[in-house]
Formats: sequence, C-alpha cells, structure tokens
Amino acid sequence: MNAPLQRPPLLARINWYWTFQLAGWGALTLFNSVYGGSTQLRIVVTIASWGSLAGLLLSHLWHGVLRRRGWAANGLRWTRIVPSLIVLAAIQTASVAAAFHVMYPPGTLRGIAWLPGALLFWFGVYLTWTVFYFTAQSLRRASRFEAEALRLEVLAKDAQLRALQAQVNPHFFFNSLNSVRALIFEDRDAAAHMIDQLAGLMRHALQSGQHATVPLSAELDAVRAYLAIEQIRFEERLRVSFAIEISAPGLEHVRVPPMALQTLVENAVKYGVEASAEGGDIRITARRASPADGATLLQIDVANTGALREPGNSTCVGLRNARQRLQLACGERASLELCEQAGWVHATIHLPEQA
Repeated sequence: MNAPLQRPPLLARINWYWTFQLAGWGALTLFNSVYGGSTQLRIVVTIASWGSLAGLLLSHLWHGVLRRRGWAANGLRWTRIVPSLIVLAAIQTASVAAAFHVMYPPGTLRGIAWLPGALLFWFGVYLTWTVFYFTAQSLRRASRFEAEALRLEVLAKDAQLRALQAQVNPHFFFNSLNSVRALIFEDRDAAAHMIDQLAGLMRHALQSGQHATVPLSAELDAVRAYLAIEQIRFEERLRVSFAIEISAPGLEHVRVPPMALQTLVENAVKYGVEASAEGGDIRITARRASPADGATLLQIDVANTGALREPGNSTCVGLRNARQRLQLACGERASLELCEQAGWVHATIHLPEQA
C-alpha cells in the first residue's frame, strides 16, 4: 500500500501571480472609483471596473510575452521594454476612452487635452506592474539558486562523508587482517574463530557505512567484538575496561559517526598495547558533559597506558578521517582531542547529542 502523498504547505499552494494580479487591479478599481468623484457613481465604478478588467487582460498577455521571449529571464532592458509599455498604455487608453463614450452622453469628452495625461497615467501603471513583476522574478530566482546551492552543498557533504567512510573501513580491516596473519602461525583454531568475528565486524561496517550516524550502543558492540578479536592475539597483555554512564537515560541511543570510536580503539591497541612488551590497559568511558555555554555534549574517552609518540610509518589516516567525519556528520561543535596525562594517552570525542 502506497503511503499518502504529503500536501505542500499552504503558502506553496497559493497561486501568487493571480493573487497579486487580482489584488492590484482591484485596488486600482477602488482608486479610480474614488478619484472619479461621487457624481454618477455607478458610471464611474463601471468605467473603473472596465479599465481594470482590460488592464488584467493586457497585463496577462504582457506576462506571456515576457515569458515566451525570455525577457523575464534576462533582466530589465529598457530599449525593448519602454516601446512595449507605450503600446500597452495606448491600447489601455483607447479601451477606457471607448467605455467612457459608451457610458456618457455623446460630446461629453471633447478635444484631446485629456489624452497626454491618460497615456502617462496608464504608462505609469504598466511600468509599475513590470517593475514589480521583474522584482518578484529576481527574488524567486535568487531563492531557487539558494535552494539549489544548499542542495549541492548537502550532496557534496554527503559525498565527502561517504569517501571518508570508504577510507576508514579498509584501514580497519587492514589492521585486523594483520592480527589474523600473526595468529595463524600460533593457533589455527583461534585464527578461525577470529575470522568469524571479523566477518561479523565486516557485516557491521558495511551496514553502518550506509548511514551518517549509528546508535552509540551499536558502535560499542562493534568495539567489544574488535577487542575480543585482539584479546585472542594479545591474551593477558590486553586489559580492557568500560565505564558507560548508566545514570544517563537514553545515552545508548545517542547517534555517533560509524567506526569513529572503533578507529580510536585501534590506535589505542596499536600504540598502547602492541608497542609494549608488557601490554597495556585500555579504558573506554562515555558520559554526558555540559560545557560553559550550557549545551549538552556526549563525551567519549578512549585512554591507553603509554605516552604520545611519533606515528612513524603510520599514515595517520584513522585519526585524520575521524576528525573530518565528526565535523561532517555532527557539525562544528564536534571535536577530537589527543593528549597525554599521568601516564595515559587520552583520545576524547565531544559531539552534540543526536537522538
């Protein structure tokens, strides 16, 4: 069963062209009725209405000319607009004069002294109409260009995020395959079990790669699976503890960029555990934090025993991509900081909550 189509908002359903057409020519009818005097009010209103109906028809035809010839898309060009307005003013004046002769007794309108003023008045009316029309078209084009620019910006941001995710996943599996390779020579059964775990992680990475963010609980499950793989390799050299703030309701549903936490844990294993003969400790904490401006942020800290060191042969793709993906997926308030404190190296993520 197809879902019902959502109706556009009221303002989007209004035909603004005809709304302004009717309102403008209606206002002109009222103005001419009042300006024409109180004597023979019925005749004055009739002639004013006739003039506005003729103006409505002529302006709509003028609107069609502007669109068909592309004049509305190229901006005001007075060399072709002014002659057209003179013709419109002449036709409108003739139409109103004909109505005047029909409604009033013969001979009431004498001479041509009235003609320049009538031509100038109707020229001003059509000039005002044209200026308003071109202004509305310019605003509409500007709004459309702005919407298109925003759409392209969103598409570019999504493409950049997908490209970074495509770099992170191979980086993760490259490290994991190295672990499998090292274990094959020591314990084939453990290596087989490790490959099964890796297949599960691959499934998670492929599924999460289709989304800009995933729930924190899913990301933590992937981290636990990765650490279980590494535990087979390092045994007692790898000591892990989790400290997730249980007093914060809904924390597990907060959305984070996929594989971002995974990348930090990989680095903690590589530089904190693998680099030391005695192994090392890894501590993963997650809690809510309130900075000075009062906004609530999710703080995730991955700490490992050891010291900051030069990356050596590492390409640092993981950390660099993690920073960029945080910015792209969670905005400018998201950050990733790396520091050393009291024998621990801390990689700390701050990001606004996205439930």
